[in-house]
Amino acid sequence: MTRTVITGISGRMGSTLVRLAKAASDLPVVGATVRPGSPLAGQDAGLVARLGAPLDVIAHDDLGRALDGAKADVVVDFTGPEATLHHAKVCAERGVALVVGTTGFTPEGRAQLEAHAKRIPIVAAPNMSVGVNLVIRMAAELARVLGPSFDVEVLEAHHRMKKDAPSGTALKLAEVLVDALGRSKDDLTFAREGQTGARPPGEIGVQALRGGDVVGEHTVYFFGEGERIELTHRATNRDQFAQGALRAARWVAGRAPGLYDMADVLGLQGKT
Repeated sequence: MTRTVITGISGRMGSTLVRLAKAASDLPVVGATVRPGSPLAGQDAGLVARLGAPLDVIAHDDLGRALDGAKADVVVDFTGPEATLHHAKVCAERGVALVVGTTGFTPEGRAQLEAHAKRIPIVAAPNMSVGVNLVIRMAAELARVLGPSFDVEVLEAHHRMKKDAPSGTALKLAEVLVDALGRSKDDLTFAREGQTGARPPGEIGVQALRGGDVVGEHTVYFFGEGERIELTHRATNRDQFAQGALRAARWVAGRAPGLYDMADVLGLQGKT
């Protein structure tokens, strides 16, 4: 049994996590939070998460209070960069493992997360979907095999409410492509306009689309002479993100302190 606390349960991802954790037999939800000052604080978490039935767990507007007496093994967090960093600090102080699905961290925020991971185990990934993480691995392998003779582009699409662009997943794809091709971050191009001239050798384009209710789509294009390869993942609902996060929660509880990602959870590190 992995005793779980879920943050931000009134949001789309938080409520999905509560629903799927409740349906699991080994992930009892022992704590939950809403944003500070929310009028939902003090209500039953099952009702806040719109399960249609009580969960017999009170939603607090402070993670410390949610952890009091909960004997939690792990906290699962998909809130926002500022809130997540505060939650990581609380988890580090309490010795509770953490799963982070939040994106949009600044370099300074990422450094804070790394500092907290010296005290507790943290799984942090821009996308918790098992399928997406396999696509990331496959993109790197394709890049290595195809080499510099293919032009590489990353295109992502998300709903109109997404706050960061490009998505964390697109940036992760760009990162692994840079590594696989032996290039640098200076080779990444995030916008094209006007008389740009011919495409520079070694350039990797990363472009973002926003609109409607798109849950998430990512495509890596490999353009060659006379052929094109497209590697695509399309998410049609948020369940797969939540299922991946809960898989990470099971995996990280009881681990040694450190900053892990979904490749660790899936056993993909070091494999080709």
